[in-house]
Amino acid sequence: MRSIRILPLFAALLFAGCAGAATHPPIPPLQADASLAAHSGRATAVFAGGCFWGTQSVFERVKGVLDTTVGYSGGSAATATYDQVSSETTGHAESVKVIYDPAKITYGQLLRIFFSVAHDPTQLNRQGPDIGTSYRSVIFYADEQQHHLADAYIAQLDAQHVFPKPIVTQVVPLKAFYTAEAYHQDYALHNPDNPYIQVCDRPRIEALKEQFPELFKNYTGK
Repeated sequence: MRSIRILPLFAALLFAGCAGAATHPPIPPLQADASLAAHSGRATAVFAGGCFWGTQSVFERVKGVLDTTVGYSGGSAATATYDQVSSETTGHAESVKVIYDPAKITYGQLLRIFFSVAHDPTQLNRQGPDIGTSYRSVIFYADEQQHHLADAYIAQLDAQHVFPKPIVTQVVPLKAFYTAEAYHQDYALHNPDNPYIQVCDRPRIEALKEQFPELFKNYTGK
């Protein structure tokens, strides 16, 4: 479980491997991605990749993304609170709901960002200093097209040996998404001086800007 208040020196040591997902070269795009939609609309994607602060800080800066919300998926409504999820007994994963315009960005492009800079998909039940099943890597698919694209992309990346270890990302149906407490929303934006944010999340934002300049947008809040 991460600490919200932590000494900078200790943070630098503890979180030394935190930015690993942002340091590898860009990964190839999905070979059989869906086409952009003919008309603007709203579609939903839900991803879990470690602490939801950092995952949100990436996706809210992607062109074509209309809105993001942090929350919990994988467990029941009765246990969808931060204190309970942090106990690692609820089945929930810290998740981010991404509302996007399929006429401006494809699901495959979102997957590429998820695997490239949002997290390290080869870490099992952890990301950097955060350890437990609530920090596992998961794609919660909303329909069969998302299911097919996610499975195909993982198979492609593993076959191409893009990562030094196999991808451990789970691909499971989205049964429910429960919005997290208000103080977690846009946490990285509102707490830029937090050492955890500086060490774990800022590198992901910079990697997004460097690796996907055509998709990067500035974000100043809702």
